[in-house]
Amino acid sequence: MSAAIVGYARVSSTGQSLDVQLDKLKGYGCTKIFSEKRSGRQADSRPALQECLSFLREGDELVITKLDRMARSVLDLAKIADQLRKKDVTLKVVDQAINTSSPEGKLMFSLLGAFAEFENDIRSERQADGIAKAKQKGVAFGRKRALTAEQCKRIKTLREEENFSVHQLAERFHVGSATIYRALQLAPNF
Repeated sequence: MSAAIVGYARVSSTGQSLDVQLDKLKGYGCTKIFSEKRSGRQADSRPALQECLSFLREGDELVITKLDRMARSVLDLAKIADQLRKKDVTLKVVDQAINTSSPEGKLMFSLLGAFAEFENDIRSERQADGIAKAKQKGVAFGRKRALTAEQCKRIKTLREEENFSVHQLAERFHVGSATIYRALQLAPNF
């Protein structure tokens, strides 16, 4: 049985396109390509990656376009590298010229994995700082409230003074029953 050249492509969200990665993998000569649109946080939560790793056999070559497409943490990268090593599978990273069949390639693989995790941690810190700053400025996050404070007060009045049922209130205000219950709890606080 001859060795296979297997590709793996990933983007983080459904709005992103896999086309560039798929073109590069096909151009490299991949005969089988696994792809998915999922966050790269943990390798265990990516079914196409798991299927790809299971598919690989001794002597196969796994090809990706960039290291961060396969793993976003050094721990995940180390686990995947260990799986590949045990199966005697070579990893090639097209855009970063990494080939784990050589000692230099193995070293570069490890170093780039550490830098990718560092970059991701810095990005997360910047995002958290930005969110905290926005909250200080009064920026509201999350979904817009279904009811205004005035509507919540009106709901409470209708419920207490006119004995409207929760179902009647939900129909009248075009919201679900759970929203009415929350409005009844929040009404005195507005």
